[in-house]
Amino acid sequence: MSRRRLRINHLLREELSELIRRQVKDPRLEHMVTITEVTVSADLRQARVFVSVLGTEEEKKAVLQGLESALGFLRHELASRLDLRYVPVLVFEADDSLERGDRLVRLMKEVNES
Repeated sequence: MSRRRLRINHLLREELSELIRRQVKDPRLEHMVTITEVTVSADLRQARVFVSVLGTEEEKKAVLQGLESALGFLRHELASRLDLRYVPVLVFEADDSLERGDRLVRLMKEVNES
């Protein structure tokens, strides 16, 4: 992956995190929402945004729906904040890696204690 794509991935992750935390006023996004990774396609036209949510499956689905409904606002804000020719189309996907990591740590503690 080129350095430019890596830089754009990092920049989008930071800006989206900031926007979701401070400016999106959707009650579905009040849960702990973490953007774990952003991957931009080779032509920089699409970005897959991996989102981790601590909560139940229903809360995770609600957060993804809230992000989908805020998609236009997020792209508009990114266009005004970033110096890119095209703002990529955002595709939000659930990421459960933090939960799997937490579960692994708990299992290791249990093995260590016994």
